[in-house]
Amino acid sequence: MLTAVAWPYANGPRHIGHVSGFGVPSDVFSRFMRMSGHDVLMVSGTDEHGTPILVQAEKEGLPTRQLADKYNRVIVEDLQGLGLSYDLFTRTTTRNHYRVVQQLFLGLFENGYVVPKTAMGAISPSTGRTLPDRYIEGTCPICGYDGARGDQCDNCGNQLDPVDLINPRSRVNGETPVFVETEHFFLDLPALAGSLGKWLASRTDWRPNVLKFSQNLLEDLRPRAITRDLDWGVPVPLDGWRDQPMKRLYVWFDAVIGYLSASVEWAARTGDPDAWQQWWINPDARGYYFMGKDNIVFHSVIWPGILLGHNGEGDHGGRTGPMGELRLPDELVSSEFLTMSGSKFSTSRGKVIYVGDFLREFGPDALRYFIAVAGPETTDTDFTWEEFVRRTNFELANEWGNLVNRSISMAHKNNGAIPAPTELRDIDHELLSTSRASFDTVGSLLGQNKFKQAISEAMRLAGAANKYLSDTEPWKLKDDTARRDTVLHTALQVVSDTNTLLTPFLPHAAQKVHEALGGTGVWAAQPEIRTVGEDDAPDYPVLMGDYAGEQARWASTPIEVGRPLAKPTPLFTKLDESLGVTGPDWASIAT
Repeated sequence: MLTAVAWPYANGPRHIGHVSGFGVPSDVFSRFMRMSGHDVLMVSGTDEHGTPILVQAEKEGLPTRQLADKYNRVIVEDLQGLGLSYDLFTRTTTRNHYRVVQQLFLGLFENGYVVPKTAMGAISPSTGRTLPDRYIEGTCPICGYDGARGDQCDNCGNQLDPVDLINPRSRVNGETPVFVETEHFFLDLPALAGSLGKWLASRTDWRPNVLKFSQNLLEDLRPRAITRDLDWGVPVPLDGWRDQPMKRLYVWFDAVIGYLSASVEWAARTGDPDAWQQWWINPDARGYYFMGKDNIVFHSVIWPGILLGHNGEGDHGGRTGPMGELRLPDELVSSEFLTMSGSKFSTSRGKVIYVGDFLREFGPDALRYFIAVAGPETTDTDFTWEEFVRRTNFELANEWGNLVNRSISMAHKNNGAIPAPTELRDIDHELLSTSRASFDTVGSLLGQNKFKQAISEAMRLAGAANKYLSDTEPWKLKDDTARRDTVLHTALQVVSDTNTLLTPFLPHAAQKVHEALGGTGVWAAQPEIRTVGEDDAPDYPVLMGDYAGEQARWASTPIEVGRPLAKPTPLFTKLDESLGVTGPDWASIAT
């Protein structure tokens, strides 16, 4: 399983809206698949090219590379703190990435799917700098939506060019851009439309809204520029272009190729340079791509188009490119937007809760739980502090945390260890049967990326176990120790099973529950920050991890009778209800 996770942009810290789309869902899926015995390669990195990086560097008074370094590290630390189990989280400013991007470009060029063309480029009149398509807004000429971007209208979904917008304006400073004639290379999407249409028609298991949206885009495909007048980006690997200081491959083109380049880098760093082919050439592999809904077009049309052109499988054929016959995406898992007061989280508009601030105050699993159970899986979802506090207190602390605490506390107090069961009654068999059946139910939902339903089913088992303890009242069985021990053993078995079911969602808490049940060693492995480098290039931090060595497996494992139990500590801390009204002091909310 290839888990290809959208690349966060390195022009600032990431907010919780970002990780609700690309971060937590991809990690839940990857952890589940590893627990189920699949070979998983989860890759991504920071997206570090394009004008937004230049603009932010100028704003902060930093050299461009230094700004990218700064936010690359911030993002790496935040994602490590959140527990996202990347096999490699890297960056786009590596020599490896440059090489792979250039090879894909050459494959497309040699097959005739990249063509030079004169176009009208948008220039900032005050700085003379090229404005990227997404940094220009205006009125859509097709549907009249005021807020369309220069590359796409989010209202009608049509591909646009900045020069087409009515009353275009720069998102940087609001000025009207100047359009000048310039030569660029274009991805010839019309020459790929037929092949893309056939491929999309075969995607019968995609979410219907994603598939319909993607198929509608094919009706108006036009050549799309893949170079820009910039000095910050991947050089164009052709004579006459290679050494031009102001011609670079455009950021959207090189960013999607990052999935492949990160896989190649991972293979090299793990000692088997050809290992990436297991996920990219192997016909039995499966590729799952995780993103927010505003990135669908790049993953359902642009990236598949690049791959088809490189493979020589576009409408006018061609030869297999230098990287071999590469696999196209199998599944797109797109999330909607996490909003605040009905508006999209946006650093530029002041509606932002940064991941790092959130983790320092509440830890990773409270955020992971909220995103899984109440996040924007299929519809835009409004984040409120009231709902976050309610979910944390009544579901995590009262329902799950309390079950763990009282089950282990009673066994510790009465036995000092996991007690042995004797004769099981119908009520015991019923709960244990429900617990075992939950692995198929929750596993099936996770395999379909139905995270809300999956975690709700897991929490339903916790609720059933709490009801079981209330019905059996083991604290009243002082004179019937055999029955008391059977009840406590049954409860602890279901605590163990529920912990396994919740491990993909709550890996940090799962490790604590494993240890509270007397377990040792790594139950749920966490990503590590490692410092790596390339020849004659600066070192940089990456996320990697030893996930093969973790003990978590997707199955009900019998608990070990006699294993010593210590007095447990609370799994989750209840939050002050006043936070639900005001939020913490550091939370920035524009009105």
